[in-house]
Amino acid sequence: MCKDIFDKLCWLFLLVVMISLVALLYTNNGNGGEKRAGGPSKALERELAYQSRAELITRLYAPVEKLRKEGNNQTALLKLDELNRKYPAEAHGYILQGEILTGMGAIDEAVSSYVQGVKLNGDYVDAKSPLSRRSEIQHLVDEGLKNVGQRISANPDNRSLAALRQKLNYLKSRLAGGCE
Repeated sequence: MCKDIFDKLCWLFLLVVMISLVALLYTNNGNGGEKRAGGPSKALERELAYQSRAELITRLYAPVEKLRKEGNNQTALLKLDELNRKYPAEAHGYILQGEILTGMGAIDEAVSSYVQGVKLNGDYVDAKSPLSRRSEIQHLVDEGLKNVGQRISANPDNRSLAALRQKLNYLKSRLAGGCE
């Protein structure tokens, strides 16, 4: 079987690989399943990232909140539009836009804004999240479905009302725990 130097080198290489593999497996499993104390855990890293994101959101949207509290809803919407263009993947702007539009009585547009925000980040319908707007969204869905039901019965061929009902049903399913 070991006829020449090439065969002997192949067997030696195979033996070294096997010994290395056994040593590698032993060192990885040899700690008895204990966690290493070298760095922060994944849960801690996630929590820190979540807190820093919440702080960034608070800082970014502070001018909008200030304008909103002063009653300058139109100016707040313009500022939000600017921020939404600058940060299109950030859901908080759409949620704030939905809140402002609901306060102004533009329910159809508010529903669209909430849907965009919830699609980008489902934390806004999670009751345990500090970002949760669950109660506001629930109230909007309840009132919206009543209103849209009446409007659809008066005008059953209206496609925009059917699309609005579909968006409300999407929010309702997300509130019930459904996912996309």
